[in-house]
Amino acid sequence: MPFWHRIVIAASVFVLVSILARLVDWRLKRRPLAPQAETRYLVLRRAVTVAILVVGFFSALLVIPQVRAIAGGLLASSAVLAVIVGLASQQVLGNFIAGLVIALTQPVRIGDRVTYAGVEGTVEEIGMTYTFIRTPDRRRLIVPNSKLASDTIVNASIRNRETFAKVSVTIPLTADIEAIVEALRAVVAAEQDAEVYLESLDAPANVVVRALAADELKAEWLERDLRLRIHGRLRELGVWAS
Repeated sequence: MPFWHRIVIAASVFVLVSILARLVDWRLKRRPLAPQAETRYLVLRRAVTVAILVVGFFSALLVIPQVRAIAGGLLASSAVLAVIVGLASQQVLGNFIAGLVIALTQPVRIGDRVTYAGVEGTVEEIGMTYTFIRTPDRRRLIVPNSKLASDTIVNASIRNRETFAKVSVTIPLTADIEAIVEALRAVVAAEQDAEVYLESLDAPANVVVRALAADELKAEWLERDLRLRIHGRLRELGVWAS
């Protein structure tokens, strides 16, 4: 068989394996899953895809006798063990293994509200080697999985995704703060676990209005709505927040 025929066959094998990998990935991600299952599936999907592609690559190479002979020689030599050990000690493989550990033990899940290295955010993606945390200002904190698996991380939603929508209002000390607090309590009376309290008496005073929301996204929307309602009520009372 001509050499170029073997190249075409090898390329065809790899293309078919690539299509198979995409089909497997598509099949795995079709079902809607709970957050803990979604996180596990995402990492395992990628691991399965990589494994299929690696196996397909070497299967394609076996079609070419020259490459097959070299590969056989490498596999038969003791150098393979040294290569494997060397790769295992590298940071990339360490991050990959840490990603699998995170997927199985789940100290963090996609959608969790976390604080890492003093930065608050929401876990947006857990990749094969890195985890992406979206901060409130829409930036991304990219953390190597090996560090995420070994460092201390605060997870505010590991058991419950509920969170508080919180709005702070500054009030002049000359105003009737008690009456304002009572008026704002009426504004949020229909909200779940709503609370209005005087946080500080600095100049000006600071009043906090908060209510429970089902998750972070709903909390953001509730905060926007609360600001409008609070502003309208303060205008009715003749109070202007500084």
